[in-house]
Amino acid sequence: MDKELAIRVDNLSKKFVITHNAERYTALRDVFSNTIKGVFGKKKLSNKEDFWALNDVSFQVNRGDKLGVIGRNGAGKSTLLKVLSRIYEPSKGRVEIYGRMASLLEVGTGFHPELTGRENVFLNGAILGMNHSEIKRKFDEIVAFAEVEKFLDTPVKRYSSGMYVRLAFAVAAHLDSEILIVDEVLAVGDSQFQKKCLGKMEDASSSGRTVLFVSHNLETVQRLCNKSILLDKGCIKQSGSTQEIVRAYLSTGNASNSIREWNDVAIKPSNGKFTLLKVWAHNELFVNQESFDITKPIGISMKYEALIDGEIATHSFNFHNEDGVNIFDTHDTNSSSRDIPKTKGEYMATMWIPPNLMAEGTIVVGAAVIKSDPFQIHIHEKHAISFMVIDYMRGDSARGSYTLGFPGVVRPLCQWHTEKINY
Repeated sequence: MDKELAIRVDNLSKKFVITHNAERYTALRDVFSNTIKGVFGKKKLSNKEDFWALNDVSFQVNRGDKLGVIGRNGAGKSTLLKVLSRIYEPSKGRVEIYGRMASLLEVGTGFHPELTGRENVFLNGAILGMNHSEIKRKFDEIVAFAEVEKFLDTPVKRYSSGMYVRLAFAVAAHLDSEILIVDEVLAVGDSQFQKKCLGKMEDASSSGRTVLFVSHNLETVQRLCNKSILLDKGCIKQSGSTQEIVRAYLSTGNASNSIREWNDVAIKPSNGKFTLLKVWAHNELFVNQESFDITKPIGISMKYEALIDGEIATHSFNFHNEDGVNIFDTHDTNSSSRDIPKTKGEYMATMWIPPNLMAEGTIVVGAAVIKSDPFQIHIHEKHAISFMVIDYMRGDSARGSYTLGFPGVVRPLCQWHTEKINY
């Protein structure tokens, strides 16, 4: 065995049998009819279909790797983790795990509603593979993380859903393991607790443990994982560095797209005077990117064509977050050509977002060709492109070393000066 190997998956497949009933409802007369048919030995038949949630999946994970698993809903991501966690038996293929493994899949499995929080910590810890002395040693840390000190001796059936989830995650997250398997646990609980979970995940990631992480949040995957695989319809479509795989996923049209080009004359945004040709997000070398480091400048460019001579036009971009909140709008107010009539031909306009301005998240960009005085909209493509801003939490952004919730639609890195004043 390779000493560097943590997980080996060879030709793994998982089949489920799906049953389709022909009848959508049963009337009272059908109940009597089916009963009579049953007496005479006739049975209603159902159609069955084989569904391969995983199909011939193979990959290896080395010790210390942080592997992201991304793909659309139904791609097989959760099924893969459940097979690796021995919740599902594979239909074909082989899985080899080298090291103690902890799975954070369905938090709270094994909790008994009639037992207190204290009793469930010991029960659930034992189910997850911790011995009594190990649980006792980590008990205070678990309780502090879950923030349920006042309710330790209360039956968990009286817990709120948030308290239940916090305690369940805390127990599972404090299991000493070489391999950690996580499936969307950051989607549970309130926003503050999700940030706390993320901090715990980053601790595991930086401590040299092997991590397999499934999430639809591509920012988090890029922050935590150095490698990723892209699943599509139960098969591995691509594997490699996380940046490369996220770029491949975005380019399929299954997520946002940071470049858009209109090649078909019939669908080009146009008013007969101007036509929008291309909008894209890029780095300082004008290379298109789907995601940007929060501390780096972001370029947004548009290319358009003037179809006639003599029309005045300038340019505008609108920026919204994924919740639809307007972050800011910008017009070209300082270009020397903004009030000069255009001649026929193609034009390119670029604006720059300075470093440490946008908050992390998905940014949606609208692009417009306008006339400023009097105001007139020639073209306005409200959702032209989108891209992601990622805070890699190196301590060089506005959040510094703070890892919990950091609200706001912008995140400027402001300068501070502090001094002691003696009275």
